[in-house]
Amino acid sequence: MIVLDTTVLVYALGADHPLRGPVRALLEAAHDEVVRLTTTVEVIQEFAHVVARRRGRKEAVVRAKDYLVGLSPLAQPEEGDLLEGLGIFGRLDSLGSFDSVLAAMALRRNWALASADRAFSRVEGLLHLDPSSSRFVEDARSLG
Repeated sequence: MIVLDTTVLVYALGADHPLRGPVRALLEAAHDEVVRLTTTVEVIQEFAHVVARRRGRKEAVVRAKDYLVGLSPLAQPEEGDLLEGLGIFGRLDSLGSFDSVLAAMALRRNWALASADRAFSRVEGLLHLDPSSSRFVEDARSLG
């Protein structure tokens, strides 16, 4: 399983960008059932907030609902994820509390985490899939 950070969802929707192709290829691989993807309620909420600022609330709602359906069932962070995430947050200045909990959730479930935020690569033991890597889609597919 690969859990997606907000950056992946935003780049997939966004304007022409070097990361748009790789993240769209990852989503296509999930559509073709080559990989399994999920995310959290919080990630979709953050995505909707970002999109609303750029494209308006109506489009944000439509796109967020599309991701809700396409990435379900959504992962649900638990108390243990929060506890471990707070530990990560306390150790790494480069990750915010939200991202620290997302990383902890992936770690505790032995999942990979896809994100353009390179700070995730500093989390010990976390398999971080970076869409700027030339092997991003290949690495994701290998997790199948």
